[in-house]
Amino acid sequence: MAPRASWKGYLRLSLVSCPVRLYPATSSSERITFNQLHKDTHNRINMKPVDPELGLVERSDLVKGYEYEDKKYIIIEDADLESVKIESNHTMNIEAFVDEGSVDVIYQDAPYYLAPDGAMAEETFVVLREALRRTGKLAIARLVLSSRERVVTIGPRETGMFVCTLRNPNEVRGTAEYFGNIPVGNLDPEMLQLAEALIEQKLTTFDPRNYEDRYEIALMQMIREKLKGHKPIIAAAPERGNVINLMDALKASLSQSKPPAKSKSKSEPAATPAAKAATAKQTTAKSATKKKV
Repeated sequence: MAPRASWKGYLRLSLVSCPVRLYPATSSSERITFNQLHKDTHNRINMKPVDPELGLVERSDLVKGYEYEDKKYIIIEDADLESVKIESNHTMNIEAFVDEGSVDVIYQDAPYYLAPDGAMAEETFVVLREALRRTGKLAIARLVLSSRERVVTIGPRETGMFVCTLRNPNEVRGTAEYFGNIPVGNLDPEMLQLAEALIEQKLTTFDPRNYEDRYEIALMQMIREKLKGHKPIIAAAPERGNVINLMDALKASLSQSKPPAKSKSKSEPAATPAAKAATAKQTTAKSATKKKV
């Protein structure tokens, strides 16, 4: 089944335009979710709309309302929303270009994939994509999603383009309230050197496959054990030793000389006690054979 586009319209740069489709780049369908059940019947609870005066009401009787004063609403019809027409309803008009990496990560919100809508759009789409790639720039545009206009960045990604919606500045909190009382301080050169050496020791290339959600994996293991009628095995968190001081902790960490840890893949489950015992027997047998020889 072909993926469903979240938005369809035109990508435009000056007098050049082409029809495009926008698709969500992420999915939460694989996440473990829970339903609300009654504790005795285990029947799933249905969330139904309730009017304080009428009681249960049908969803077909619901309308949108905007609260302009306390408990005072104006009714907004679908036709009213349709009448609000601006360019970004159906066109991503590129307004400017910025350097890659110049957009602060705190403003980056939801990721999308952008693809040409039909063979006739491919040539224009590819030219714009390669122009962005060669110049190392991101395009800034706007489009309407979920009844609000969003500012977005557009950049090349493989054979398509990558779109990221940006948060509005009034949605981002300032740092003064959280960082205002953190001292700058005079740093101990030796401790700073040890910390830098520890960073260098654990330096690696980021691969998201090495950082699976360990909690969700453990959660699924617990669910499977319960389905079998077994009591879930609770893995205790490792105990942490007391840190005497920062200098000792840095030196001890650096002396461990361990490579960056990788989370276990779902396809590589941990060895069972039986498997460990079998391995131990094989090792003992090999040792005994060598002694005889």
